[in-house]
Amino acid sequence: MSKTSNYVSTTNACKLCTPLGASLAFRGVEGGIPFLHGSQGCATYMRRYIISHFRESIDIASSALGEKNAIYGGGPNLKKGILNVMIKYEPKVVGVATTCLTETIGDNVPMFLSEFKKEFSELPLPEIVQVSTPSYNGTHTDGWHGAVQAITEQLCLEKTSASDTVNILPNMVSCEDIRHLREICEDFEIASTILPDISETLDGITLEDYVKIPTGGTPLKDIKKMSGSKATIEFGRCLPEKTGGASLQERFKTPNYRIGLPIGLRESDVFFETLSKISGKKIPRRYEQQRGRLVDAFVDGHKYVFGKRAVVYGEEDLVTGLCSFLTEIGIDVILVGTGSKNKNLETHINDITRDVATCVPEVHEGVDFFDIAARAEELKPDILIGHSKGYQYAKAWDIPLIRVGFPIHDRFGGQRTKHIGYEGTLSLLDRIINALLEKKQNDSPVGYGYL
Repeated sequence: MSKTSNYVSTTNACKLCTPLGASLAFRGVEGGIPFLHGSQGCATYMRRYIISHFRESIDIASSALGEKNAIYGGGPNLKKGILNVMIKYEPKVVGVATTCLTETIGDNVPMFLSEFKKEFSELPLPEIVQVSTPSYNGTHTDGWHGAVQAITEQLCLEKTSASDTVNILPNMVSCEDIRHLREICEDFEIASTILPDISETLDGITLEDYVKIPTGGTPLKDIKKMSGSKATIEFGRCLPEKTGGASLQERFKTPNYRIGLPIGLRESDVFFETLSKISGKKIPRRYEQQRGRLVDAFVDGHKYVFGKRAVVYGEEDLVTGLCSFLTEIGIDVILVGTGSKNKNLETHINDITRDVATCVPEVHEGVDFFDIAARAEELKPDILIGHSKGYQYAKAWDIPLIRVGFPIHDRFGGQRTKHIGYEGTLSLLDRIINALLEKKQNDSPVGYGYL
């Protein structure tokens, strides 16, 4: 009788659910409302999770399926739900994402939506974008990328007149990162279409009256013109083969530049050089100065970080960018963990760290926090770098945690954390060095007042 390994249940998954990522992406479209086709509990969970990171209210509509719908199908609920959203919110775009329930029972959502458009053709219907996002088939980053691909394929339908606009598909970065990207493009005098743009919709201003759909987001008219753009830049070494940028290139021959998330010196250099190549303009002096300050900080801070051992975890492209940066400053990345699977993460990390790393990190995909925590403790790291879920381990091991990415629940301002470019890299460097100094200072029996 053959022996099989014991099944181990998931204790603390190093990922979030797929439709949550899609909801965030849909929120980055002007006048957009995320709509989950599934049970009410899914939407409630996601709203609570997103609010605790962004500190902004977010409405996620739901078809609110119950036991009866699980047997007979959720088509009627989906149609009624969209009508209710139209009445209450008057959206420009409804982003429909499926959940585990509706995918499992086999609801034909494209057919339902086609029927809906025919049945209510006399009404001023919003644009409806649909994406398949069962959580058992991916992570929140898969939901994000799937939604971006669906938006480009279902809203950008024909070749428009050529323009000097550059499309930027920024991956799951922060609101502050999006604002920084727009600022960089303005300094290059480049018109940009950033999709999705969550910089205002998930980090807005205080208003006297409640606004059902916040202003901001990528304008619908700009999305429809992405086919005529000069080029597309999409961030991510671990992206799937089919993406929004790949779709635009395949359908409209829009050149697509796929580069790593611009964290660290080398990856930021690639981004600025790509912008310079596309625009035909020199890199503005402002960014040459920022790069110089970053290099100077690398030199000044080297003695505090060289040889320190780090565990990095989170979204696959974020950890790849972080590994590139950390090896540049002499930190040994000993373990990398992500909840995503089949993204060739080990290959991408080796590619970006091969010439500068002093050690080869262990790379774990599709992991549970419980599993990587046991291994990480054996490796005795000096610092953890990732989102808030690593806090309990940092506390148990008495080492600093640098909070980056999503979600950040136990600190304020996670949506305003800057990660990318020379400025974002410098900010991360300062935080890492200061965390290590604070740890050393607090552990000292006498303390010290100077470095």
